[in-house]
Amino acid sequence: MPLVTPEIPATDSPARPASLLDRAHLPFAVGAVALVTLGAFENRATMTVLPTVARDLDGLWLFGAASAAPLVSFVVTTVVAGAWADHRGPVRPLRAGMLAFTISQVAMALSPGMAVFTLGRFGSGIAEALMDVSLTVLLARTMPEELRAKVFAAFAAAWVLPSLVGPPIAGLLTEMLSWRSVFGIGVALLPIAWLLLRPAMRAEGSSAGGAGAQTAWTPREHRAVRAAALAAAGLAALTAGGSLLGRSGPVEALGGALVLVGTACTVPAVRTVLPAGTLRFAPGIPALVALRGLVAAAFGTAGSLLPLMLTTIHGLGPAAAGASLTVTGLSWAAGSQLHGLAVVQRRVPAVRRLAVGFALIAVGVLGPALTSLDALPIVAGLVLWGVAGLGMGIVSPTLSTQLLLFAPVSDQGRITAASSLTASVAQAIGLAAAGALIAWQAPDLPGWLFAATMSACALVGVVGLAAARRAG
Repeated sequence: MPLVTPEIPATDSPARPASLLDRAHLPFAVGAVALVTLGAFENRATMTVLPTVARDLDGLWLFGAASAAPLVSFVVTTVVAGAWADHRGPVRPLRAGMLAFTISQVAMALSPGMAVFTLGRFGSGIAEALMDVSLTVLLARTMPEELRAKVFAAFAAAWVLPSLVGPPIAGLLTEMLSWRSVFGIGVALLPIAWLLLRPAMRAEGSSAGGAGAQTAWTPREHRAVRAAALAAAGLAALTAGGSLLGRSGPVEALGGALVLVGTACTVPAVRTVLPAGTLRFAPGIPALVALRGLVAAAFGTAGSLLPLMLTTIHGLGPAAAGASLTVTGLSWAAGSQLHGLAVVQRRVPAVRRLAVGFALIAVGVLGPALTSLDALPIVAGLVLWGVAGLGMGIVSPTLSTQLLLFAPVSDQGRITAASSLTASVAQAIGLAAAGALIAWQAPDLPGWLFAATMSACALVGVVGLAAARRAG
């Protein structure tokens, strides 16, 4: 009888950890980072030249409206984009966002007055909402959970180069040619981002599209869109009304009426769109969404006023004032990279990361506040602002990863949209209030105006620090 060697069962080799360099993940990672880089350059360039645009077009009193315009359009578009991505997949809203980006850049470059420029800014908010939400949903469907924090860190790192070269390039173009030339750069670079992202978009478009694709909109989503449109109209009224409060006679009375109407529209509309319990910081997703609003109000409002403060109070040119945006991008990226470290993910709970981040923001915002009063040199003020950027780099990806962790797959677009909407509403309200002060004092803006506004932002950061424990 022949000897039969027993068959040894085959054992699976240990699974290799997923990597961003894997063929399955690299196309999307490269394309998404390229698009984020383009958006970052547009953001940094626009914020750099906005004080110059306002003065050149004799529209300093509309500075607050121009700053808040993309946030207003972001509010309604982000809800539409979330439902669109959940039901039809993220590819179509991503394409629409790229088209809206091109149109808005052209409109701003050709603006004959500040009102048209503000409309262009409104269009850029539509583009940002479509691209942000669709990229996040595409990320959730493309990347395994263990790689998401790394991709969010890469998104933050994608702000480094635009933060380094965007402000000086925009400033030099403004001083040597015209601020209008700045907006041609984004249009020229968009085809490159499109080509890099196209393989991932084609792959997603040819697949089943993920959970919820090609399904009908629910009555709840229709109500959410209507409420978001009402909230956007309310925010527009608040912003416009705040800008008119600084005028005189019947125009100022109209501004007061718009503020009242805007408040009456915004509050109930926002309550309808947000997850239940958001306004009372209910633990879990509601608290995370609320914290997104607080960090946007604290960091975003202060950052939007920084270049104007440096040009108005300290007489810096566009290129020099843009250094504040360079500090913002570098410190934000550093904080996000710190958040993405494996040892941090393993040993530091999300609640503690949020508390540390909000504390850094609250302390760092005081730097520009003191600088606006000449109580602190410009360099020292920007160093403290870098501390705030470090905190933002920790808070932002922590909130994003926690939301994706808690949200059901079929609701990832809706929850992402609610989070983005909260940030836009909170920052728009902050900028509407700041814009009212600017319009009231224009054209000669005092240092106390910036100090008071940024101190209020620091207090909002303290509130976020106290509420961070509810995000667990």
